[in-house]
Amino acid sequence: MAALQLGCIADDFTGATDLANNLVRSGMRVVQAIGVPDGPPPTDADAVVVALKSRTIPAAEAVAQSLQALQWLRRAGAAQIYFKYCSTFDSTPAGNIGPVTEALMDALGTDFTIATPAFPDNLRSVFKGHLFVGDVLLQDSGMRDHPLTPMRDSNLVRVLQAQVKRRVGLVGHDVVVRGPGAIAQRIEALRADGVGIAIVDAIANDDLVRLGAAVKGLPLVTAGSGLAIGLPQNFGIAPSPQAARLPAARGLRAVVSGSCSAATNQQVLAFARTGGATLAVDPLRIAQGRDVATEALQWARDHLARGTVLVYSTAEPAAVRQVQGQLGVDAAGAMVEHTLAAIARGLVDLGVRQLVVAGGETSGACVQALGIQQLQIGPQIDPGVPGCFAQAAGAGGLHIALKSGNFGAPDFFTRAFEVLP
Repeated sequence: MAALQLGCIADDFTGATDLANNLVRSGMRVVQAIGVPDGPPPTDADAVVVALKSRTIPAAEAVAQSLQALQWLRRAGAAQIYFKYCSTFDSTPAGNIGPVTEALMDALGTDFTIATPAFPDNLRSVFKGHLFVGDVLLQDSGMRDHPLTPMRDSNLVRVLQAQVKRRVGLVGHDVVVRGPGAIAQRIEALRADGVGIAIVDAIANDDLVRLGAAVKGLPLVTAGSGLAIGLPQNFGIAPSPQAARLPAARGLRAVVSGSCSAATNQQVLAFARTGGATLAVDPLRIAQGRDVATEALQWARDHLARGTVLVYSTAEPAAVRQVQGQLGVDAAGAMVEHTLAAIARGLVDLGVRQLVVAGGETSGACVQALGIQQLQIGPQIDPGVPGCFAQAAGAGGLHIALKSGNFGAPDFFTRAFEVLP
């Protein structure tokens, strides 16, 4: 069995498919594992992405799960490890990006790694160490009011330094544009100065390609999904349409959305404007003990034959805060995730074989409820979001797309089904 070229650890399920999507676009054959696999790696994959649900759990638990994934990937012979986090650098002052990064560095015996959430295709750029979302700083974007990880500082050097013991430095854009050699020289200078982790500027895909070549020899890289476009070249792999081939899609269609991001709010509204069947899930009704999942499935049974259905708990920030104030942040999130996961399971039981799930936490809960252990990564729907194929427990083949809340054009919920083969 050939060893893996690239072993990846992602801190949520949509982020994992986002990373896998970019690797496939660059020609790698990719399998995404849901959690740490029990058996050996697939023999026909250039890369395996281990998808964890560790972004917002306690830091110690995130570290333990990430180290378990690392151990499996090293046994599989992965030549390089890639720790993937969100392109908005979602984290609290206590972690989990920093603690996981340092734990992986310690386990790999390396004194240096890089960090960059840049993903220009999705309007995420880093300049002078500051993260921009489109034309605005991270702290002025919708991430300022994220219900779990509000991001109110755009200076990534400062954000990461608060989470780690090692010194954090910067590889500026003036260095990056000069190419891999200049980046490598800057890395060596930072190492000599006692820096252990460097934020790297990137405002265009070419920057990430240059960075990819420069980090060829690093045991560990950490990034959003953007850096993935610059790594396959290091293994002699070129883009190929064969890498994204999936079986033909069939069956009923549905969308389950738990994200409260601005992008997903727009997508819900756009779907409703097309006349699509929509049903809102009310967290307060769940808290009152109502069987919201059964009610939603009874509604869906009457609408599925006529077209795609959308079940959502998406809401504006003010509404989210009101619910959290009554139920508590963790309780509100857990109840909604559990209910949406039960709805996803029920929709598949009703014959849905093409399913879109929006939101990282929601995707994790739905994939687990469906008993999915692996995803075959297919063609890109929107930047960062591929179509996938999986075997769901008791249902056979299922085409599924796991969308990060912040990703996708306004028409994503309709166009996703047009892209599936």
